[in-house]
Amino acid sequence: MPFNLLPEQELEHIAPLLVEIKYQKDGTIYHQETTKLKGVDIIAAGEYEAFFYDTNHNKRLVEIFKSGDCYGGISELLNGRKSLTTVIVKKGTIVYTLPRKAFNILCARYEEFYQYFTGSFGKRMLNEEFAYFYKNPTNFERSFITSEQLYSRRIESLEYRDIVWCRSNTPVHQAALVMGQQKISCLFVKDAQSKIIGFITDITLRENVVAKQASYQSPVSSVMDTPIASINVHAFVYEAVLSMFRTKMRYLLVEKNGEYVGFISRNKLLSEQGQSPLLFIQSVKQSRSVEELKRKWEAVPDLVTQLLERGVHAAIVNQVITTVSDTIAIKVIETVTKQMGAPPAKFVFMVMGSEGRKEQTLKTDQDNAIIYEDKANEHREEVREYFLKFATFISGYLNTIGFSYCSGGYMAQNPKWTHSLSHWKNNYLSWIKETLPETVMQIATFFDCRYLYGDETIIKELEVFLSGQLQNPMDRLFHFMAQNALQYEPPLTAFFKNIRTFRVDKKEVFDIKKAMTPIVDLVRVYALKNQIFESNTGERLKALKDMQVFTESEVTELLQSYYYLMGLRLKTQSQQIIQNHLPPDNYIMPQQLTKIDQLTLREIFKTIQNFQLRIRMQFTGNLLG
Repeated sequence: MPFNLLPEQELEHIAPLLVEIKYQKDGTIYHQETTKLKGVDIIAAGEYEAFFYDTNHNKRLVEIFKSGDCYGGISELLNGRKSLTTVIVKKGTIVYTLPRKAFNILCARYEEFYQYFTGSFGKRMLNEEFAYFYKNPTNFERSFITSEQLYSRRIESLEYRDIVWCRSNTPVHQAALVMGQQKISCLFVKDAQSKIIGFITDITLRENVVAKQASYQSPVSSVMDTPIASINVHAFVYEAVLSMFRTKMRYLLVEKNGEYVGFISRNKLLSEQGQSPLLFIQSVKQSRSVEELKRKWEAVPDLVTQLLERGVHAAIVNQVITTVSDTIAIKVIETVTKQMGAPPAKFVFMVMGSEGRKEQTLKTDQDNAIIYEDKANEHREEVREYFLKFATFISGYLNTIGFSYCSGGYMAQNPKWTHSLSHWKNNYLSWIKETLPETVMQIATFFDCRYLYGDETIIKELEVFLSGQLQNPMDRLFHFMAQNALQYEPPLTAFFKNIRTFRVDKKEVFDIKKAMTPIVDLVRVYALKNQIFESNTGERLKALKDMQVFTESEVTELLQSYYYLMGLRLKTQSQQIIQNHLPPDNYIMPQQLTKIDQLTLREIFKTIQNFQLRIRMQFTGNLLG
């Protein structure tokens, strides 16, 4: 109870000011955003049931206040005296109300008492649903529920199609006949063991049969498309669409309990999304020139603003930005491949940094690299020359589109980061062996890598190699990686009262990217130590929870903190571009934030400091750093 934070003499002083109220029956005593409170209620006996009503009159976020609890502090301090929620009192409840004037005097006089209310509110604002109710009490259905329908709908809610299939030795003309009779555009192919191994579509018949003048008697296995792709029935619809864009798949098999129960098409999913941003991604895929791709990337800030205003979670916004970015990069790679001709060796183009983690924002540069297969000595220079020229063209086009050159040189056009697979393995070996702060930074950068284009087996082989190296004792490596996670301190002043700032162009600001960096770094340390090769911070956290490295409540705290910061960062950057016509940066002026955002940020920074203390003890053995 917050009143326990007050000195005894103060309690004696306020006791005569309390007004006793006894309730003889159940009833609604406060209405959300309507009733003005006379003070703070201290419940002596009985019960309050507090909740938000949505527009369908459903109770949301029900909270029970019992003897010893108090209600109204947040409403008084942060909501203009209006009750934040609707409150139903139970029969027999006894309440003592402290008048608002006396309550405000106590808040001004006792910082710890004041922080009790503001701090607890900051934590509650990390709950996405609570935040939407608080910020949009009258249009909650429009903002939160609408986004929920678009981005929280699962595959199982869709009507997916039955799987129609043929054997791998079926002649092409018979397969086409089946497709016509069944009125389907996708026919799956099974082998002798009844395992689905590929599929044929109208496009398959056009490009692999008619265009190549293949025999209509040929078995479908000789012309079918591979590989197949699937998605779990419990996955989100938007995940399926984004997956299709990333992999170029037009059809996904639906998997339930280890079996395929149907399939869905990209066109079907897009038609159900109406005017959603997923259609914008489709338009990016259809772009035909670098200039058109540039215009598409310039339209992304408007897209981000629309998503945030509709209440879409920052993690999903990240995925949309990343998918647009990936789509543009793939279009560029395909363009350069056509210009230069087929590569002389298998290769993989991988992305790193925020794009590698699928956490891209509107202030972004290039972070990429190329790994190509090892070739015989007589072809080594020829292969290397091709890929260096290949990378230079790609980086140049990306820079023109709006993905600026990396100031640190972490780009494929840098000869250091375009090499054969054996050379990349030696890179990791030397970095691990040396284990210096600078080499640890390189391990961190390239641990965040993600496949984008080419032969994915190459990057998988590199992961297997790295996993084998991590079997050895790595205390020194993790020590330096932990030091990286401790390098940036959350910008809090002493006693957590204010956000610490520095001056940029006569403005007092803090760097929100650096404020987020400790979360990325500490999660990466634990992921590397536990050989988790997910690249996304959220996915790493969920894997760490499954391995019981972090508890569910710890993961929730970190995820809520990280994506609250991400949402604020994206919102600020989109405003800089659209409203101020300025290039985006990561600087935020605290004085321009709402009081609620400032309170929430302070709680987030405290959370980060607590986790930094944990990593300091576990990996450095030094409480003081």
